[in-house]
Amino acid sequence: MKTVYEFTVKDRMGNEVSLEQYRGKVLLIVNTATGCGFTPHYEPLEEMYRELKAKGFEILDFPCNQFANQAPGSADEIHQFCTLKFGTEFPQFAKVDVNGETAEPLFAFLASEKPFVGFGKGLKNAALNKFADLNNKKYGEKAYIKWNFTKFLIDREGSVIARFEPTTDMKLVRDAVAAALQGRDKQ
Repeated sequence: MKTVYEFTVKDRMGNEVSLEQYRGKVLLIVNTATGCGFTPHYEPLEEMYRELKAKGFEILDFPCNQFANQAPGSADEIHQFCTLKFGTEFPQFAKVDVNGETAEPLFAFLASEKPFVGFGKGLKNAALNKFADLNNKKYGEKAYIKWNFTKFLIDREGSVIARFEPTTDMKLVRDAVAAALQGRDKQ
């Protein structure tokens, strides 16, 4: 069975990083953007990180500019924005594509393990779904991620146990992370 530990990614400086170094930790892997309506998710993400890091929790942040060009800055500009505005301390990696022929293989794997099942009910979610479909149409079957701030929860063995769309209440995400840290899968 394949795990996230088999992937190597680039940090924001362009250095290769094996995800093997996170073996034994609970991970939340997130594609982010600095100019998105969901950018305020950085705040509860950072709160969760500070509260749970000592228990073996890590957030891996991958900026992505594939959704309405909402992360146009350089790696340094994005990092400065996140640290100054939200005080983020969790690891931020190189900007990646999460869809299409140039998609980061890690995200293709994550999405194959936990495919998109919808944004949820309500007018806002229906509107986001329509907008996301238009944006992702060019990627066809390789539209793995529907929008910014999609989160994948990884257990201590490197398996993908949950996917949270950006419309998911962050309290539910936090509860699932806490359950994974205690060795219980909760989605």
